[in-house]
Amino acid sequence: MRLGILGPAYDDLVGLARAAQYLVDDAQADKVIYLGDDGALERVVIGWAQELVGADPREEALFERAAARCAKATPAEIDRFVEGERARLRLKVFVSLPSGTSRSIEILDGRVAIFLHDKASLDEEDIAAASLLVFGKSAEPLIRRVGARVFVSPGPIGGAGGSAVLDDGAGAVRIEILDGSGAVMAHDLFGTPAGAGKMRVQGGG
Repeated sequence: MRLGILGPAYDDLVGLARAAQYLVDDAQADKVIYLGDDGALERVVIGWAQELVGADPREEALFERAAARCAKATPAEIDRFVEGERARLRLKVFVSLPSGTSRSIEILDGRVAIFLHDKASLDEEDIAAASLLVFGKSAEPLIRRVGARVFVSPGPIGGAGGSAVLDDGAGAVRIEILDGSGAVMAHDLFGTPAGAGKMRVQGGG
């Protein structure tokens, strides 16, 4: 599984949209998680959905859209309607964290990964259960090992990083921090034998 991670946008919706599209189109992420707590990704996704299917892109309005556009439509127009609705459904790859201090949990290569906005809201139970702790609130991107765990933040959109990819498989989780252009600026392998996976910065010695 390839998980795309987006740092907080801080109102940079253009940068957020660019990073989100890169994670799906170029990085081939199966799911993209936004680590901000401001609803920015929802605004971006709603804008995309409206471009695809119209002013009310809600699932509940599907039959109303179909009735309005397909009752007297040509076969070509119906095909375009179906293509738009399929593209809208693909937007479900983008998800945000639950509001407040809640967190999301994923399993990567058999390891528990916790995703949250602010690492200060972590409690002992979170730390005891998780191998990967991924958070959004950070001035800069980081990959930091602490004992048997690794802390990851992509940093804010528009900063030195902004997004990341977690790719599980082959007995390890590959962590990549991406800059605004999508280039890998730092990476690590988590789950490799002790001492074998150290953070590497692109261009470093």
